Amino acid sequence: MTEQDILNLIKIDPWMMGVLHIAEKLNLPDWMIGAGFVRNKVWDHLHGYEKKPETADVDLIYFDPQGNDEKQDDALSKKLESETGIPWEIVNEFYAHVWNNIPPYTSSTDAISQWSETATSVGVRSRNSELELIAPHGIDDLVNLIVRPTPTFRSKLEKVKVRIEKKQWLEKWPKLRLAF
Repeated sequence: MTEQDILNLIKIDPWMMGVLHIAEKLNLPDWMIGAGFVRNKVWDHLHGYEKKPETADVDLIYFDPQGNDEKQDDALSKKLESETGIPWEIVNEFYAHVWNNIPPYTSSTDAISQWSETATSVGVRSRNSELELIAPHGIDDLVNLIVRPTPTFRSKLEKVKVRIEKKQWLEKWPKLRLAF
């Protein structure tokens, strides 16, 4: 699979495109939807699954030093969930670095590059209805079904293992291979 193949999978999914259009209308700076939104779609496709969206929430991130704090982002997440029936987790990555006790992020791309796994460190955004894939570690691990910690999480393997177990990835996607 190529980046364009991933974008094509998203383009033909009315639910995903609807979510992206909602996000685009928020006009948040440096925004994208990441994590399971893209990852699960690709892994489902590579496993031959044709199922409805199965994501715990829509992880919409943005980067704005002058923007919302956690409380305001939580309120916006709840408002969107109420309006759409979709669970949203909206986070200004300007403050989110504190959750992992690491230096401040410089952008949304910098933030996702430091998420736990390379296959999770991928996002998509829509600009004037044109899709853009953001993958700071590339897409090789994602499309080859490899779960590998990002450089930030190489020293935190236990956290990655707990995530994999808690989210039951190996049960949901048995072709996955762990690379640690």
